[in-house]
Amino acid sequence: MKIDILSIDGAQSGSIELNDEIFGLEPRADLIARMIRYQLAARRAGTHAVKNRADINRTTKKMYKQKGTGGARHGSMRVPQFRGGGRAFGPVVRSHAHDLPKKVRALALRHALSQKMRDGGLVVWQSADITEAKTKALAASFAKAGLNSALIIDGVEPQQNFCLAARNIPNIDVLPVQGINVYDIFRREKLVLTKAAIEALEARFK
Repeated sequence: MKIDILSIDGAQSGSIELNDEIFGLEPRADLIARMIRYQLAARRAGTHAVKNRADINRTTKKMYKQKGTGGARHGSMRVPQFRGGGRAFGPVVRSHAHDLPKKVRALALRHALSQKMRDGGLVVWQSADITEAKTKALAASFAKAGLNSALIIDGVEPQQNFCLAARNIPNIDVLPVQGINVYDIFRREKLVLTKAAIEALEARFK
């Protein structure tokens, strides 16, 4: 399938043929959802913790005699029933990450790219190069092109001037092609790929 190639300010400068095996699939929501869940789970710190009864510093002396009080029989002040006691079945420090096969992850990325293409959220640039690292000028170009929320994917190493100018613009993310991921694709309204990024993706999935 063909798509127009645009400049940074939205002017048309040709067209490019996209690979149907990457950008023309029938999107599967289940694969995309599994991949996003996998990414978000891996990001969780898992540092939540509480004190259980073994972590409470209290005397081990029996509270009161076993019989004759008319109340329940207790032998420790560390138990969860008492104020200041340990918590039962509380969270512990752990990793929330889970496994997802490499082939499923790769397929989910292709389906995410196909979904963006189908929704009209895919934009192709000739390049992401600017002469000066000026945020104001770049923001004006984005406004002219109608880019309010975008993930911009360049080649192996994005131009430094472009990264410096774009980093202070809200809702604009810039990543090298090896950092492209399903979660960030759907976090922004538009996905912008340079010609270098498309060539790298097609070589990756060949």
